[in-house]
Amino acid sequence: MSKTLRCARRQAWATQRLLPGKSHHQPHNAALHASKVQKNTLRSFFPWTRTPFVVSAPMLGASTSRLAINVSRAGGLGFIAGGTDPASLNNMLEESKQHSFETFDYPYADLLEKKRGVLPIGVGFQLFNSNLRLLAPVIAAHKPAVVWLFAPKVEEDLREWATQIRDVTARSTRICVQVGSVAEAERSVALAEPDFLILQGADAGGHGRRQSASVISLVPEVKDRLAAIKKADIPVLAAGGIADARGVAAALALGADGAVMGTRFLASEEAAVPEGWKRELIKTGDGGVTTMRSTLCDRLKENREWPTWYDGRAIRNKGHDDKEGGMADEENVRLYKEELKRGDSAWGAQGRMVTYSGTGVGLVRSVEPVQSIMEKTLRECRHILDTSYQQAVESS
Repeated sequence: MSKTLRCARRQAWATQRLLPGKSHHQPHNAALHASKVQKNTLRSFFPWTRTPFVVSAPMLGASTSRLAINVSRAGGLGFIAGGTDPASLNNMLEESKQHSFETFDYPYADLLEKKRGVLPIGVGFQLFNSNLRLLAPVIAAHKPAVVWLFAPKVEEDLREWATQIRDVTARSTRICVQVGSVAEAERSVALAEPDFLILQGADAGGHGRRQSASVISLVPEVKDRLAAIKKADIPVLAAGGIADARGVAAALALGADGAVMGTRFLASEEAAVPEGWKRELIKTGDGGVTTMRSTLCDRLKENREWPTWYDGRAIRNKGHDDKEGGMADEENVRLYKEELKRGDSAWGAQGRMVTYSGTGVGLVRSVEPVQSIMEKTLRECRHILDTSYQQAVESS
């Protein structure tokens, strides 16, 4: 069998996981094998999901309970951001529970709630400013399907968080860890023994490691390293710059077991961000030029808690220009606070509002319901990889 054909078959394996009870075209034999493999990992953790495995990132202030539930309802895995306030988190999880029974078309919401006692969504935490003692009881009460751990003040905190969450949920809540380098992935596996990893590349919007590669090299190198330390069975998801089906297909071809999208879901009807922010996402193109990484966004918001090895990617605006022109932070902060009074008109390249976005922003061209985004992504990704498979077969 040619190398090209083997590659195409591996791609096809990752795309043919079908919804229970649904009638579709007959998948390839290789895809049937892949379904069995996935069933032992991500599929068994989250039985409502479809292939390709698509996740909405936990974005603080933007990822509403309805957004998360609607992603899961459409066959993905939706996340809310846990924040730091236990009461607020409890309210979001209560809302999520209500939405799950109002909107889930599949029997899994009822199955999970009654038999496993978990909600069909995940919760993400920034560990450096989160109090585990206060938040763990909320997780214990609601048992989300998975908790996403990110940005510990010291890496040893990963062990404590993973251990306590597993203890308080009787291991019914899964653990994933977001990393941005090969070394960080290896250390996180040793400390937290995660059920899967999120590999965030440099193209991601919002916060990430200052020094990181794109997923093009990060994913395969982490996969190789996991194999070398005999942890190849840990699934990995690619994150950063993925905004449509082509990015998801590319992630699968790189060896990822699924993909995370953030910017694409910011431009959803369910996202709780200002209309000015959504408008700029639709208008902005050429994200490698129009977005940039810096710590300025945190300084403008007078948030100095982030560990020094993180910065954030956002759409470039007047604040960035003025900083590069030598403006002192104090004056930039003053102008930013003045701009807050302008509402939606303060967004964009000539404004000062912090508009987090990944480099894939140029692929985001409309604000749509989550259901529409998910259906289009899953359908088109399958088509891309099926076509690649057929082309490889015909050329072999």
